[in-house]
Amino acid sequence: MAVAGTVAAAALVGLGPSVAHASNTSANAVITWDRYAQTAIWDIAGQAPQVQARSFAMVHGAIYDAVNAIAGTPYEPYLNAPPANGTESTSAAVATAGHLVLNALFPAQQERLRTQYEEELARIPAGTAKQRGITVGTQAAAAMIAARQGDGAFGNQTWSVGTQPGQWRPTPPGFSVDGAWVAHLKPFLIPSASMFRTSGPPALTSRRYARDLNEVKAIGSATSTVRTADQTQAAIWWHDRHLAEWEIKRQLATKQKLNTLQSARMFAMVDMAEADATIACYSEKAAWNFWRPITAVQLADTDGNPATTGDPDWTPLLVTPPHPDFTSGHSCFTAASMSALTHFFGRDDISFSGYSADSGTTRYFRSFSQALAEVIEARIWGGIHTRTADVEGAKIGKKVTSYMVAHYFKPRR
Repeated sequence: MAVAGTVAAAALVGLGPSVAHASNTSANAVITWDRYAQTAIWDIAGQAPQVQARSFAMVHGAIYDAVNAIAGTPYEPYLNAPPANGTESTSAAVATAGHLVLNALFPAQQERLRTQYEEELARIPAGTAKQRGITVGTQAAAAMIAARQGDGAFGNQTWSVGTQPGQWRPTPPGFSVDGAWVAHLKPFLIPSASMFRTSGPPALTSRRYARDLNEVKAIGSATSTVRTADQTQAAIWWHDRHLAEWEIKRQLATKQKLNTLQSARMFAMVDMAEADATIACYSEKAAWNFWRPITAVQLADTDGNPATTGDPDWTPLLVTPPHPDFTSGHSCFTAASMSALTHFFGRDDISFSGYSADSGTTRYFRSFSQALAEVIEARIWGGIHTRTADVEGAKIGKKVTSYMVAHYFKPRR
């Protein structure tokens, strides 16, 4: 259960240089444009979580390179550092980078995005600083858009559908098949989507498989008598497609008083780690093609394991997503974000909270590790993942972050 608490003051250990140029406006433009990105990506386009990850990573990668350049490039650029001397308007650069990437991602929203962009530019005093900021933002966005051309997004791949025990097949109520192209998407950071390949799900006849299945069967059922009310709320909270993680990042940037450069770096690190963890997770799904709990429980009499019993009428609390079980995408994603935040702030024990309209509740966390521990359980409580799929997914997310920390966004001085 999440525990209530006030947001602790962070020491901001390891945040690196605090650069005056990085925040030359009273408002934090990075937070503003993250909200605008959410509007375009989710509120209007309604992208699924695995698609959202790519969009947010593109937006914040471009914003980071623009802000970092104006700040004097105190950190390694993601793609490049557009020419800048520190006199440019950071707000104009952020607005331009964010707008141009969103404009490229969502052609159907171009008119609305243009109006939004012009309104933001109108708030910035006219002059050379503004124009130079626009130039920096334009160059950062162009580099990102070019880098993601032909990255495999929205390809025509599909999941393999099997009929043998252990093999994935579409699940009720929609029996849909979606998102297979993510397994083939070019990563943002890691060299290969398969570099953290696991040894796969447990054998159907193993004791671990039986433990996994019997656990989710008991606590993840729509009619479970062992799941608590708080566990039910947590399962729904974590399943909300309007991800609480978006507001959590903005909340942390505000509460911890991050300047524009710090915010740009934090958002880019978290969003890119999330994107690559999702890609790596989907690569696992494609490699193992493992059935979901709803199929496994209903067909347990066919799995060859004497410790499992089939229940053809069993249904989970939550609607099962349209792709294989192993590994858990949300566990990969959350492990990447929470470990990236832990690295960025140099500590784990920072409190935060998030609201879900689906559950109608706000959940409170004392630390990043507590949130990760809860999502691992929540996917089981919801009846849509086995414990091994969650635990192994979390390992992938952490490994992606470790790779990022070793190779990207490092201080240059």
